[in-house]
Amino acid sequence: MDHKTYPNVQIGKNAVIEDYVIIGVPPRGKKPGELPTVIGDDAVIRSHTVIYAGNKIGKNFQTGHHVLIREENEFGDNVSIGTSSVVEHHIRMGNNVRIHSQAFVPEMSILEDGAWIGPHAVITNAAYPLSPNVKNELKGAHVKKNAKVGANATLLPGVTIGENALVGAGAVVTKDVPANKVVAGNPAKVINDVSKLPYGERR
Repeated sequence: MDHKTYPNVQIGKNAVIEDYVIIGVPPRGKKPGELPTVIGDDAVIRSHTVIYAGNKIGKNFQTGHHVLIREENEFGDNVSIGTSSVVEHHIRMGNNVRIHSQAFVPEMSILEDGAWIGPHAVITNAAYPLSPNVKNELKGAHVKKNAKVGANATLLPGVTIGENALVGAGAVVTKDVPANKVVAGNPAKVINDVSKLPYGERR
């Protein structure tokens, strides 16, 4: 098997698409080709990745192996999604976003330019998962410009991670994180300023 591409999929120049990739899968209730899918130039999409229909993805897009990307997302340029990560639907990502392996990003999340999500990090979007109105109440995290979320961290629904902030490994973030601050622990608390770390503030 090479790869499968559904109708109404536009892939830019110089793309590398490995075996067993599927692009343009129609979501439930949609016909093949009903939602246009666009992937920019110079993409590298590794084996067993599945990309649903309706995505608009910029240039220099990269995936690891076994990545799942659901429908109707908007990604900027230079987005990288690591092996076995899951990105749900209706998500906005800016440029230069990096999602490491086995991370989970749910629908209604926003990742601004330069956001960095560590391996096994989990973003949640349902404050009350058993609510009968849960589908109308979903709200993912808003990870602002150049913020970083460490490995195995968990972001609870609707939190905002401020610009240049750093969420420590294993932290459970229950409330907004101010810009340029470092948080750690469960629940996460401010423990430092990013400017005081060895690498200083990213510019």
